[in-house]
Amino acid sequence: MSSIYPRTKELSRTRKSLSDSSPPSSPSPTAKNFRHERASRSNSGDSRAEPLGRTSSYTRRETRLASVSKQEDDSSPRDYKKMYEKALAENDKLKSRLDESKQELAKIRIQLDRVAQKQDRISERSNVLESEKREKQALEKRVTDMEEELKVLTELKSDNQRLKDENGALIRVISKLSK
Repeated sequence: MSSIYPRTKELSRTRKSLSDSSPPSSPSPTAKNFRHERASRSNSGDSRAEPLGRTSSYTRRETRLASVSKQEDDSSPRDYKKMYEKALAENDKLKSRLDESKQELAKIRIQLDRVAQKQDRISERSNVLESEKREKQALEKRVTDMEEELKVLTELKSDNQRLKDENGALIRVISKLSK
């Protein structure tokens, strides 16, 4: 039992190191086919089938990836000048797109400012209308108050005229009595 324990530790270290170097995202279609072939071989009773183990599948995947990357390196020698020119062309395209985007953004900002100014004008107009309405109401109230005061004034004038007439009559009566 003690001999199995160190081996599982060793396997977990191997798994960690393998997952650190190239984390398996999802099994590729070739890996799925490979598993399917292994399962069919073990089911068919093929004596050449290897025992299923995680370490061996990881190492096989690593060797397969290494051979694919080696083939890519060997089949296409790197031409750095072409790569540089491609990168420059791509950068120029991106810069022109960026400039176009900046111009479009400037146009949109101008339009946004115009709309904001229109809304400000509309709100100012509505504020002016509100204040005009308030002023109108205040003036109407003042007019009604002045009309009432005019009524009172006409009554006072008539009273004043009546009192003047009575006063004149009294003065005549007093002057007749004093003679």
